[in-house]
Amino acid sequence: MPYGHRRGWGERVKATELSISGAWEFVPQRFADDRGSFHVWYDATVFSAALGFEFAVAQTNHSVSRRGVIRGIHWADVPPGQGKYVYCPRGALLDVVVDLRVGSPTFGAHEFVRLDDAEGRALYLAEGLGHGFVALEDDTVLSYLCSTGYNPARERIVNVFDEELALPWPAIAPPILSERDTGGPRLAELRAAGLLPDYADCLAHYRTLRGEA
Repeated sequence: MPYGHRRGWGERVKATELSISGAWEFVPQRFADDRGSFHVWYDATVFSAALGFEFAVAQTNHSVSRRGVIRGIHWADVPPGQGKYVYCPRGALLDVVVDLRVGSPTFGAHEFVRLDDAEGRALYLAEGLGHGFVALEDDTVLSYLCSTGYNPARERIVNVFDEELALPWPAIAPPILSERDTGGPRLAELRAAGLLPDYADCLAHYRTLRGEA
């Protein structure tokens, strides 16, 4: 398992791939004393050792959400797509990864990962994976490192309550969504329209990132 090492710091970040290929969890070691605490939430050395390429940051995003806010499920057309490295510096949320890559062995599968300001873990989602989250506390902050800038013409959305995806959102009433997210299309509509990412295209893009194509 890849780790980041610095003199006197030991194993400061641990990287683990989730059951959906292209989704990685990064768990930092926290250092606490009477002043407070310190941890590394992104380490380029650990990232490149785990995934085989350097993460190029084109844009950083910052959202603040009330308890019960659901954002997602979003992704961008591949190529180039938009890889995301997400982190919660304040509050707590459940972040969800959804495999929307047609042809993937885990197509339609999802994983929830809790991100909060106590543990400081982060999550990376490769291009072609759907992303969303629900805020568990008021004033929850999510920070994103993005591999490409926002392009509204290539941004896609699938309905967070799609019965086919059957995402087990926690019972926080009432859920708060944007008008756009509330009216998002179902998975079947997107598949029929050819708007879902193709797994082969995604794999080709990942090889390009690793310098293999």
